Amino acid sequence: MKTSAAPRAAKRLATLLAYAFVALALLSCGDSDKAKQDKKPAQQAAEPRGNTHEDSFQDAKRALGRFVYHDHRITFYCQAPYDENGAVHLPPGFTTPKHKARAAQIEWEHAVPAENFGRTFVEWREGHPDCQDKRGPFKGRKCAERASREYRLMQADMYNLYPAIGAVNAMRSNYNYAMLPGAPNTFGSCGMKVQDNKAEPPVHARGAIARTTKYMAWAYPRFQLSRQQEQLMDAWDRMHPVDDWECTRSRRIEAIQGNANPMVKGQCQEAGFWQ
Repeated sequence: MKTSAAPRAAKRLATLLAYAFVALALLSCGDSDKAKQDKKPAQQAAEPRGNTHEDSFQDAKRALGRFVYHDHRITFYCQAPYDENGAVHLPPGFTTPKHKARAAQIEWEHAVPAENFGRTFVEWREGHPDCQDKRGPFKGRKCAERASREYRLMQADMYNLYPAIGAVNAMRSNYNYAMLPGAPNTFGSCGMKVQDNKAEPPVHARGAIARTTKYMAWAYPRFQLSRQQEQLMDAWDRMHPVDDWECTRSRRIEAIQGNANPMVKGQCQEAGFWQ
């Protein structure tokens, strides 16, 4: 009994230490928070920083599959391999409480959910004269896609898109990322947690999520992070630095989309991964 209990105790201790580290990192962000807010108006430059090239979500997904992930077909959260047709080879121990039919294929997940920036568009909230069909006027995502090119550019920004098991994408929904201490894995062997309208990603995904989220807020001033989200992203950014694949992915997207993600590129250059 002692032999089997020791690894479990060590694992619990490591988990508690990880959450404590995040808490300390969040506290350290507080002192600089006001300074960041004061600088925000100056950061809203007249020149666009985000995607100005690709306004088709479907074309963006095809470009990612063909030119970015063609030699790295691994899902973002669960690290499951998938083939050129998007069929997922589920890892041993993967389970899903819902959307079982969507576990067979990848879907392109918005790290910053489309709804979370889409609600900033009046077309999403209220509709538009162009948003009419045989059933009458409509609003929401469908209207924003039809009536706003700015929305389409944000939706198709490839820096914000990652391949995910469809069931995971469905259950993550539009929930903000958070730390969920004590929550069990939602998908068995995959370290993704979804609970109480929040999502805690696996450790390996947190740095990329942070730099993607910070990029979206930097590139598109209409999308603003809450103070809590900004502090969490700053903490994850510091705790989980770039790796070779994140840099390769960013470099390939820059070549296709035409704009840089400086939150990634600067770190990659410093680490010697930008080649």
